[in-house]
Amino acid sequence: MGGNQTSVPEFLLLGFPLSPRMQLLLFGLFSVFYAFTLLGNGVILGLISLDSKLHTPMYFFLSQLATVDIAYACNTVPQMLVNLLSPAQPISFAGCLTQTFLFLTFAHTECLLLVVMSYDRYVAICLPLRYSTIMSWRLCITLAVASWTSGLLLALVHLVLLLPLPFCGPQKVNHFFCEILAVLKLACADTYLNKVVVLAGAVSVLVGPLSAIVVSYGHILRAVLKIQSAEGRQKAFSTCSSHLGVVGLFYGTAMIMYVGPQHGDPQEQKKYLLLFHSLFNPMLNPLIYSLRNREVNAALRRRLEKGRPS
Repeated sequence: MGGNQTSVPEFLLLGFPLSPRMQLLLFGLFSVFYAFTLLGNGVILGLISLDSKLHTPMYFFLSQLATVDIAYACNTVPQMLVNLLSPAQPISFAGCLTQTFLFLTFAHTECLLLVVMSYDRYVAICLPLRYSTIMSWRLCITLAVASWTSGLLLALVHLVLLLPLPFCGPQKVNHFFCEILAVLKLACADTYLNKVVVLAGAVSVLVGPLSAIVVSYGHILRAVLKIQSAEGRQKAFSTCSSHLGVVGLFYGTAMIMYVGPQHGDPQEQKKYLLLFHSLFNPMLNPLIYSLRNREVNAALRRRLEKGRPS
């Protein structure tokens, strides 16, 4: 950046335009949700690391998803809670860009991890005899590292294009965190290229991966329907239903935000959709997996019984 390219030292996050009483109520409610997010994903991580029966590729990828969810929530929710107590809270220019970069990194990584998890389920159900050979630990670690690295590099592209832009006021970000499109609105230069890259990035990490997931589950459904026993079909469906629930929540809100057509006031709609994306999705993911997964429930019971005095 040049000498006076960025004359705005900080931004003001406007958050949600609500009455003080409503803001206080939401602060309490969202604080509870945030605590449940950290607790739920922390329990999932703890169970997977401590219980040897969960040391499988499926739960390895689930632990990566829980890590992303914790990081995802920690990047945006604390700032939002501060804003609810003290509206129009300032955030430094560097802090704002860091928050944008981390949000994009975690969002891209989660998109890719969900594709990897669908591939794991495809191999487990469609190629069960070759599962242990194909899903080796070397491949699992490679896929996880590739997801994180790709997420980081894709976010870096947006950051490199964002850094040279001049910001000379107004400095009010109409959001509860530094979401990239809300920040771009404050630049006093042409941001057409940035917006094109945001749309292209959204299509590449949403439409492409979602198509791959749909294809995977098409093969899975065909394989499950060929299973003769009802018990076998139920077991196969139970291992996939949790993942499908998470995919629906994540991709559904993300597609509406960045790819779907806009109606009414898109900025206000995106705020509330991103609130769901940043707070409710990470909180619901461990609930979906724990409530519908017998192995996670069994692992939790084993840990509780070990902790009980004899």
